Formats: sequence, structure tokens, C-alpha cells
Amino acid sequence: MLAKINNFEIDLSKPIDISIPLTNTDENPIAWYIEKPTIEPVVFGDWIGKVSEGKSSTNFNNIFFNPHGHGTHTECLGHITTDFYSINQSLTQFFFSAKLITIAPETIGEDLLITKEQVQKAMNLSTSRNLTTEALIIRTLPNQKDKKSRKYSNTNPPYLAEDAAVFIRESEIQHLLIDLPSVDREHDEGKLLAHKAFWNVKDTLHLNPDARLKATITEMIYVPDEVKDGDYILNLQIASFENDASPSKPILFQISDC
Repeated sequence: MLAKINNFEIDLSKPIDISIPLTNTDENPIAWYIEKPTIEPVVFGDWIGKVSEGKSSTNFNNIFFNPHGHGTHTECLGHITTDFYSINQSLTQFFFSAKLITIAPETIGEDLLITKEQVQKAMNLSTSRNLTTEALIIRTLPNQKDKKSRKYSNTNPPYLAEDAAVFIRESEIQHLLIDLPSVDREHDEGKLLAHKAFWNVKDTLHLNPDARLKATITEMIYVPDEVKDGDYILNLQIASFENDASPSKPILFQISDC
């Protein structure tokens, strides 16, 4: 099934899913010092909401999870502000022109950083079809498949330098996607420099008028090696949670000139 978006053609029958599914197994990725998700049937007395138990005609599960720590999720600036902002209210369009870049973070002291210079170079080298890039997807190297099940807590994962986040914001990128548990350092004393720089939040207590209410950050994606750097159409799907973040399903589509 073909569709045309801004004079570019995409094949809707060939989606590239870059999300990580949420499971209740040890294969689920985990960050931020929590346990794995729980998916279990509702129990009322001797009634169990599970068909295989022979006492229910339906499977009827409760799910307990944390969107920030249990897999692919999309967040709005309400993640860091005193006032409540909802991802369901912030993200109201779902198709975007996107650019995928690949970066090997640099060792700086005890940390691995994605630097401004790396982002700038990768964006310049990536192919372009004269699209105005609305979403930037960063794949980090090495790109092991165990990103889909990694336990990130207390491992000091790579993160985005503050000036890199400023550059991305000044490049008018509205949606940033990354295959790490956070754009910021795991232990950063609550500074959240990259989050604040990308959303242009100067004071989390009193939001400045030019803060980016419609911009989003998506973390813990996984982009397979066979997906090449370059331009795509992104479909960014979320669940309708009135919360700062939601589990999400970003989908890429290859594009071709019409």
C-alpha cells in the first residue's frame, strides 16, 4: 500500500519497527533501579482471568510497568517540570520527516558522550532529499542486539552532551529519538542538562514562554544494523496516557521520490 507525504512516496506495507516490546520476562530491558514489568491475570477469589486455567472465557491481565524504565517510551517536557504537562496533549501529530544517524560516543573522562561535533558531522554526511528534518534518530555504536534486553541500572550508559542538545534544538528538530535509557548522565545530581537544553526549559518551577511544549524525546529504541543512515518518514505512535510519558512505537518508512 503506497502513500504520498509531501511529494515523497512511502510503502505502508514495509514498516521498520524501532521499538522494544514490553514483556514480563528477564529479556525486558530495565533502567532506573526497578524490577521487570508484571503482567498477570486478575484474581477474584477462586476465579482467575486466564483461559488456560479453565475458570475464565477471556484472558484478563493487569499490567504494572514504568514507561521510563521498561522500554521504548516518548516523553514531553512535563517529565522535568513542576507543572503537569501530558504527552497525550503535547504530541498531536504523528507523521514526521526524519533523519537516522549513527554515532560512536567519545570517551571523555569516565563517560561516553555524544558530542555536538559528532552530531553536526553525522547530520551533514547523511543523505538528504531536501526534506526539512523534523525528527532526529540517533543510533549508537556498538549496536549489540542485547540493547533490547540490557540492564542499565548503575552502568553509566553513554549520554548526550549539553551543547549537542542545544545544537539539535537550534536545528529545529522537534522530536529526538535515541537508543539509550536517557539523553542525560545516569548520575548527574538532577541537572538534566540535555533534557533542559532540548526542551529549552530554563526553570522547571516557572516555565519560560519559549519552552518547547510540542517537542518530544523518545528513549530506549533499537535500530537494527541493516537499517541504513539517511532520510525516512517517522510514524511516532503512543498510548493515550495523560502522563508525562507513554510507552511508544516509533515506525520508520523508507521514502522515494514521486
